[in-house]
Amino acid sequence: MSTPLLAPVMVRVCPVDELPPGRRLLIEADRLQIVITNVDGRLYAFRNVCPHQGAPLMCGPITGTMVASVPHQYEYGCDNEIVRCPLHGWEFHMATGKSVAQRDTVSIKTYPVETNEEHILIQLPRQPESFAVHTAR
Repeated sequence: MSTPLLAPVMVRVCPVDELPPGRRLLIEADRLQIVITNVDGRLYAFRNVCPHQGAPLMCGPITGTMVASVPHQYEYGCDNEIVRCPLHGWEFHMATGKSVAQRDTVSIKTYPVETNEEHILIQLPRQPESFAVHTAR
């Protein structure tokens, strides 16, 4: 007998106006912590743990990084698209979860997040038994 597959679900997080640009929310779905951030009107959702040593990415700065360029020249790019671990500085693209330095081997889990006219919604693998929203201090 096979186990039935669970379909992903969209879960209502909060009203849109509760997450203005420049702010972050921490949600807890069962025991999973996910950061949702609004960067200039773009929403990103990612797991709140750095794969290196488990530091909370909620506390990391959102920034850009140095991008590939010709030898001996340094270009800054990806402005406001990178979350940096507050402990050791590991950097991840918030849209894809891929590591800046080791994009093929290291990543963080990202989640689809969107708005309808009134609420922010996040797609989770299944309906959580418990769900809480915390604002950043």
